[in-house]
Amino acid sequence: MSKEKCNPYENMLTMLDKAAEKLGLEYDDYVGLRYPERELTVSVPVEMDNGKKVIFQGYRIHHSSTRGPCKGGVRYHPSVDLEEVKALAAWMTWKCAVVNIPYGGAKGGVKCEPEKMSENELRKLTRRYTAMILPIIGPEKDIPAPDVNTNEQVMAWMMDTFSMLKGYAVPGVVTGKPVDIGGSLGRAEATGRGVMITVLNVIDKLKLDKNMSIAVQGFGNVGGVAAMLLSEQGFKIVGISDASCALYKKEGIDIKSALEYAKNNNRMLKGYEEEGIAEITNNELLCLDVDILIPAALENQITKKNASDIRAKIIVEAANGPTTNEADEILEKRNVIMVPDILANAGGVVVSYFEWVQNEQYFMWDEDYINSKLKGVMDKAFEEVWKIHQENNVSLRMAAYMVALGRVAKAKKIRGIFP
Repeated sequence: MSKEKCNPYENMLTMLDKAAEKLGLEYDDYVGLRYPERELTVSVPVEMDNGKKVIFQGYRIHHSSTRGPCKGGVRYHPSVDLEEVKALAAWMTWKCAVVNIPYGGAKGGVKCEPEKMSENELRKLTRRYTAMILPIIGPEKDIPAPDVNTNEQVMAWMMDTFSMLKGYAVPGVVTGKPVDIGGSLGRAEATGRGVMITVLNVIDKLKLDKNMSIAVQGFGNVGGVAAMLLSEQGFKIVGISDASCALYKKEGIDIKSALEYAKNNNRMLKGYEEEGIAEITNNELLCLDVDILIPAALENQITKKNASDIRAKIIVEAANGPTTNEADEILEKRNVIMVPDILANAGGVVVSYFEWVQNEQYFMWDEDYINSKLKGVMDKAFEEVWKIHQENNVSLRMAAYMVALGRVAKAKKIRGIFP
C-alpha cells in the first residue's frame, strides 16, 4: 500500500500543539511531551539460511512513562525508521490516555522484509532484537506487543528470549502471546472488536441504522476481524484490500470465505474469487461510494491528493495515523465524520492491559468477561470524547487529543521534574 511521503512525527506534533491551545495549556505545561523520553537504535545481526550475515536496523522508543509503564507494538516492515517509530510511540501515549488505562506510550520496529524471510530467519531476528532492547523492556517498564507483520509467535519468541536471559519465566514482558504461555483470551480479536464497538457507537450517536455499506482497507488481523464482526452485525462489506490487491462487490463480499482464502494463501487476497467480485486499485477502494470507510493498513493513506475524492460519510481509523493533517482539514471542511485512531483502534491495548494484569496476578479471566470489560472501556472513552466534541464544537480527533493530553499533562504536573 503506497503512502505519500510525510513525516508522521510532525503530524503528531501539529495535533499536540493544537490540542494544547484548545485546552489553554502553556508551552511549559506540555513541552516535555513533544520529545520522546528515550530512543534506542540497535543493529541486529542475523545469519541467514544461505550463510550470509545481514545487519538489520531496529528501534525501541519510549515516548512517555508519566502515567505508567510504556506500552506499544513491534512492527517488521521495510518502511520502519526512527521518525515513524517515534510517532507511533507518541500515538500510544495518547491512545492509552484516551481510554484511561495506566500506561504510557512506546513502540518498536525492525526495518526488514518479513515476507521474504523464512521462519528460522524471523526467529533469529526476533531473539537477537529482543536481546538488544532487553535493558529497557520488562513488565514494570515497557511491554511490547504485536503490530504490523508480527504475531503471537513473535511475541512467544520475545517472551522466551527475555525469560531465558532473566533465568525464570516472565510472561508479563509482552502481550499478544499465545494463551498457552499466558496470553489472554480475546486478545487476538481485540483491536478489530474495538473498531466494531466504535462503529456501533458513532452510528448510534448519529441515529443511523446498520443498513450501511463499508469498505475496509487492510485485511490483516485488525481489518479482517473488524470486517467479520461488522458483517455479523448486519453491515454490508463491499470493499476489502491488502498488500496484494483490492476487491469490490456492490452486493457485499462473503467475509468469512475471504478470510478463509487469505488464511490458506499466505495471508493474501490475490486470486480470491466469488460471483460478482472485481479487482480494483487501492485508491479506488479508498474512494468508493460507501457509508463508512475503515483504513486498517499503514499510516499516510488518506492524503491531500485523494481526500477530496473520498465519498464515505464516516471514517473510522483502524490503522495508526492513516490520515495526514492536510487531508484531515479537507475532510473536516466537507463534514466527514472522522473517528480517530487513538480512540477507534484502542481495543488492542485495552485487552493487552487486561493480559498484563492477569500475568501480574497469576490469574486468567474468561473471554466473555474480557469482551464485556473491553466494551465498557471503549463505550466510556467514546462518551467522554463525544462530550468534548459537542461542548467545544471541535472534531472528534481534536476532542480525543484534548482528553488524552489533559490527562497526561495533569499527571506530569503532579509528578513534577526530577531532580
